Amino acid sequence: MPEPKHQIRALHTATTVTVYLAYAPEIGLPAARDGRFPAAWKRDRMTWIKPSFLWMMYRCGWASKEGQETVLAIEITREGFEWALRNACLTHYEHGLHPDHATWKRQLRRAPARVQWDPERDLRLQPLPHRSLQLGLTGEAAARYADKWIVSINDVTALAHAIRAHVRDGALDAAQQLLPAEHPYPSGDMLLALAAPLSTDRQDKPAGLALS
Repeated sequence: MPEPKHQIRALHTATTVTVYLAYAPEIGLPAARDGRFPAAWKRDRMTWIKPSFLWMMYRCGWASKEGQETVLAIEITREGFEWALRNACLTHYEHGLHPDHATWKRQLRRAPARVQWDPERDLRLQPLPHRSLQLGLTGEAAARYADKWIVSINDVTALAHAIRAHVRDGALDAAQQLLPAEHPYPSGDMLLALAAPLSTDRQDKPAGLALS
């Protein structure tokens, strides 16, 4: 059965969800050591958290791109994650979802979080038919994220390098076994209702955020 085009998949527990970011070592290493971001981390910039490990690998080139050499697995509270979703706006205008372009622009300016869907990636970092969630945090959302939502920060750069080495060797089964266990993020009726403004995959609504 094919994956739904829009669906949040993540490593999660009953109380937390893991997202990924990549930083230069001067930010990533102290963050992993101390469990919080150092003063050099700019909280006034948009922060894009990614529940997909492989999309993070695509973005940072397996931790090889300049300024993205340290990959962090950041465990945040589900309460915080869902607050961001409830207060998010899509990064693009959707006819039928937004009344008009000007209304969407106003919503985007006010929203402390933004939802963007990009093609998910396979082990070779090639695009897949279904989408991966990127969740942008700014303003109040970024402050809540840094100060309230973070449960733990772990440096997973070595894991990224190990998986890449298996992929290079053509050992895709071995690489697959090392990947974080990402599953559809559970929703329930309440969360589905909260996500309704961002839409679902049903035919009577335009494509947007779907929680399954």
